[in-house]
Amino acid sequence: MKLATYKDGSRDGQLVVVSRDLASAHYATHAAHRLQQALDDWNFIAPQLQDLYDALNAERARHAFPFDPRQCMAPLPRASHWALAQAWEHGLEPADAADPGFRLAAGDSLCGPCDPLVLAAEQLEMDFGAGLAVVTGDLPQRASPAQALEGVRLLLLANAVQLQAGGLSAVQRLPATAFGPVAVTPDELGETWAQGRVGLALQTSWNGRRVGIADADEDMRWSFGELIAHLCATRSLRAGSIVGAGTVRQRGVDNGKRRDWPKGYHAIADKRAFEQAQDGEARTAFLRLGDTVRTEMKDGAGHSLFGAIEQEVVALDRADTSTSGFAPVQ
Repeated sequence: MKLATYKDGSRDGQLVVVSRDLASAHYATHAAHRLQQALDDWNFIAPQLQDLYDALNAERARHAFPFDPRQCMAPLPRASHWALAQAWEHGLEPADAADPGFRLAAGDSLCGPCDPLVLAAEQLEMDFGAGLAVVTGDLPQRASPAQALEGVRLLLLANAVQLQAGGLSAVQRLPATAFGPVAVTPDELGETWAQGRVGLALQTSWNGRRVGIADADEDMRWSFGELIAHLCATRSLRAGSIVGAGTVRQRGVDNGKRRDWPKGYHAIADKRAFEQAQDGEARTAFLRLGDTVRTEMKDGAGHSLFGAIEQEVVALDRADTSTSGFAPVQ
């Protein structure tokens, strides 16, 4: 099934069930007001949400309304745990199979798919980072990768914003993350969800020009089961924890003269690293005011799976940071 959170003036929004084609939605108040409520009592509430989802897809839901991604918050607007790894091998750096490179990101105010990217100064060198994440149920300490995958409740499309300027601390470099409008249960992906990987292409456009279309399972050296188990090695996870796999990357292709990235990139820093390695100079600039970034993943039939993240970079004085969820560094 597909779930979203609509803006209602509160911090946590209102849970809605969304049809498979993302055309219609229905409030889920009979089962749960907030997504966290559903996650906390998943075995009891999920079947009720599934019944509504089935009715919505069959056009039998009495109070359905047109789904509008612009009314969406992040599916889970606040997360007590939001950990971001780097599961893909870059190809320009040696792989370290022992460590997925987890970082803790800001989970207190996650952004919706159309919230602006608020930039206090271009000198902060804002970058996008398109990828995937999962939301877990309760998981015990020392959960195995197989147990971890059984604990995956939802999959998310993510754009983890990063600031690349020098002089910033690690926590300042990850100020915000935006999520696609719809969270999706694993069964919606069918055979493309296999062994903790998503076998679909991620598409990223920058100022209307497509810059990346890499297969999300290619070169992914850590599956979601392995990532979650890594976190559970020394602690348990509670329902509503978000685990991100990081920016989708690829190793590239050696054509004999130089290494090429035929499928593009999903972070400007990766493009710049490639330029530096090939030509001795990074030429591509980071995000500037007025830029737009769009990220989407489509299924085998060409239908949007999570809906799209589509954001514009705006100046601090143009943004309402109380709703965007972005508290920029000044």
